[in-house]
Amino acid sequence: MGANTAENTNLRLKAVLDILAEGVWSGATLNAGEVLAESIARVPFTDHEAELLSGGIPRGHKTLTSASAKLVKAGWLVKGRSGWTIPDDGLRATVAFPDVAAFATALDAGTPVPADVAVPTAPPVKAQAKKAAATKRAAAPKKAAPAKAAPAVKKATTRKAPAKAASVVETLPQPDAVAIAGDFNTILGAAEDWAPQYDEAQMQFNPLVQVWTLTAELPAGVYTYKIALNRSWEENYGAFGVRDGANHELNHDGGPVTITYSHETRDIVIG
Repeated sequence: MGANTAENTNLRLKAVLDILAEGVWSGATLNAGEVLAESIARVPFTDHEAELLSGGIPRGHKTLTSASAKLVKAGWLVKGRSGWTIPDDGLRATVAFPDVAAFATALDAGTPVPADVAVPTAPPVKAQAKKAAATKRAAAPKKAAPAKAAPAVKKATTRKAPAKAASVVETLPQPDAVAIAGDFNTILGAAEDWAPQYDEAQMQFNPLVQVWTLTAELPAGVYTYKIALNRSWEENYGAFGVRDGANHELNHDGGPVTITYSHETRDIVIG
């Protein structure tokens, strides 16, 4: 691993903790794939890191996912079936090692977080800036709103619009969960590929149109997958909605992609 790649990877590892910590403080929830994508957005790939490996995964992405094991070993990150979470020691590490050099040294050497570092409950700099801005707004003189003329009294009786009939959506029995299980689940942040039990592989149900969707950011490449129900392989569907059928194939140019599944047809919705 070159010097630049090593430094960038450490920056992204620190960003992973920062992003997870920000999620704790704000109440936002991101799956592992979104955390990785955001860390890469904060520290973009170099041309060398963006080169695609044989599996269609950028070199930098593979390096980052492999290096994230160091965060787990340090006790600063927990990888589970429900996603990635940051424990108290991880939150404390964001404060104890604020710059990347100290962070990387502590991570590589296995240096524990000093015992006197408290668990932060908010990002210090942002919290102070927010408080200062709020104080400034409160202290600023408020302009009086211009007086509004009283509305003229209308003698005519206002007619009520006829009530619209509620739109009826035909509902079909749906499974408890629908997953895309394929060879790109680890790119989404799951612990392994072809594993329908992980949260990162789950699709979201839209009751208005009765379909399931998953949107993801994928590198360019050819991917294969199946639809698996209820977090297991007991009931799964492949190409043309055939149960236990052949794999679906996705030939992707790179970037965001949305996959939609209809349980009525047991197949992927095109278009």
